[in-house]
Amino acid sequence: MDDAAPDKKSRRRAKPASLLKLLLSRTARQATYNLFDNGTTRPLGLALQKAIIALILITVAAAVLQSVPEIAADLRWPFLATEIVVVFCFTLEYVLRVWSAVEDPPYRDLTPWHARLKYVVTPGALIDLLAIAPFYLAWLGAIDVRVLLTLRLLRFLKLTRYSPGMRSLVEAIHSERKSLLTCLMFLVGVALIGADFMHWAERDAQPDKFGTIPEALYWAVITLATVGYGDVVPITVAGKVIASVTAVLGLFMLSLPIGILASSFAQVIQRRDFVVTWSMVARVPLFNTLSAAEILEIMRNLNSMSVEAGEVIVRKGDLAQSMYFIASGAVTVEIPHQPVQLGEGHFFGEMALLKRTKRSATVRAVTRTKLLVLDSADLHNLMEQKPEIGNAIEDVARQRAAGQDDNLAGMRQRDDDEDPSQIG
Repeated sequence: MDDAAPDKKSRRRAKPASLLKLLLSRTARQATYNLFDNGTTRPLGLALQKAIIALILITVAAAVLQSVPEIAADLRWPFLATEIVVVFCFTLEYVLRVWSAVEDPPYRDLTPWHARLKYVVTPGALIDLLAIAPFYLAWLGAIDVRVLLTLRLLRFLKLTRYSPGMRSLVEAIHSERKSLLTCLMFLVGVALIGADFMHWAERDAQPDKFGTIPEALYWAVITLATVGYGDVVPITVAGKVIASVTAVLGLFMLSLPIGILASSFAQVIQRRDFVVTWSMVARVPLFNTLSAAEILEIMRNLNSMSVEAGEVIVRKGDLAQSMYFIASGAVTVEIPHQPVQLGEGHFFGEMALLKRTKRSATVRAVTRTKLLVLDSADLHNLMEQKPEIGNAIEDVARQRAAGQDDNLAGMRQRDDDEDPSQIG
């Protein structure tokens, strides 16, 4: 009995240790990394992403409202409680991201601490650190509380990680940084030349406003930016001519970076859509045997489509115009008495296209689903160009048609068995 008691105590002590070991294992680290960085395809990851976005918006709104003295005085404690909760959540997120950064593909060949050091200097990690550092610095008395209110608005930058559009814009700016820097140099040059000429033309008439080139430079920048506050204006003929030329040059100088950014942004969006479509096509087993060139050819005929859970994709009785490949998610085919659920890699809608009939069943998304859509004409062209794909589609269509015939026969048999006129 005396020996059994220590054994029970040691087992109880071993349980927390084994639990901690499990939590810190590589499996848990991989799950954490996938949850934060690849979680949009999973309900838990999607919910986590939405919760973080909500926290960002709440804290930014609180920072804005707290700048109003009346509101700040009335809601002091709710603001403080919100700040503590948000900082706790963002700190936990930051720590988990740094810990799981080892699983990021670019860092997998590095030692764990080297990988984490590499991660903490990335733009995303620095933004996460800026989102929480001011709170701790203010708590330690290193910065003024008023500075904290201003720095809290930097948390809005965290939305960049969760917004594909914002990430694309940042990528567009980065890819065209040399061109944009050249435009900035031209703008500075034109501003200096305009300020020099305006100083020469107006220094005697308005020495308080154009007496020096730095003073005239303010006017040049405002004019080139097409703002024109009107607080500093030329009064001489030469000054008005210089102002007119400078204003026109401002239109040209501003249109250059806008055009460069618009073109680069469109290219980034096109590349992103291309990569997304390629990955979606590669998930479909029907296309696994195709080469890269053949997948590229098929991609030109495919359109991507996303549907939410419960949304109807095709409706029974509608005219068939397309077939669908499931890249991710699941759908249910609402066949009477025997609904069929299809998951990633399956396809549907081919029977009505091949038979040139109306839809025989309604198909509804079970979860958030990403689809690849192939139109009727493109389907027939694909089947002619790739007979092996056409044969596979036709085989599945025949099997499904045979299954539907068996279901109809079973339904009729049940109806006959339940018909009172057949009794006795």
